[in-house]
Amino acid sequence: MKYAGIKYYDISNGLGVRTSLFVSGCTHRCKGCFNEMTWDFHYGDDFTPEIMEEILKSIEPNYISGLTLLGGEPMEPVNQQALLPLLRQFEERFPQKDIWCYTGYVYETDLLSTQGRAHCEATDEFLSYIDILVDGEFVQELYDISLKFRGSKNQRLLQLQKKGCPQLIL
Repeated sequence: MKYAGIKYYDISNGLGVRTSLFVSGCTHRCKGCFNEMTWDFHYGDDFTPEIMEEILKSIEPNYISGLTLLGGEPMEPVNQQALLPLLRQFEERFPQKDIWCYTGYVYETDLLSTQGRAHCEATDEFLSYIDILVDGEFVQELYDISLKFRGSKNQRLLQLQKKGCPQLIL
């Protein structure tokens, strides 16, 4: 997997101060996307074990709330598989911190369903590590600058539960 960038001390992509990883590769190609260069799966640098460790080290300070995954598209099957080792290590080292994930896929139809567009052998475990999922494609016609942590009115902030249904939080 390639990644487009890492933003340390990010306060825009989730609650609190976070480390945000922008992965490369997205098949949605949303009109008005703020990050078009990340559509290309070959854009950016290789996601190596060294980069993974750098990300995890950046999350160690107490004032860092957690990790945010966005892109590109973290839920593209190839990206899910590449990110699983990071999520496993995060959960082991920082059980008190949270993970936010931004995806253009819809939770119920594209991710949960075994017939979903982005569901693969990694999806169930991947989702088990996610605390907040921002789902739905960005829709330029539904853009609203007043929305918190999302760009268009169709997108949802879901607090994923370890058991039971997700909770819509905004």
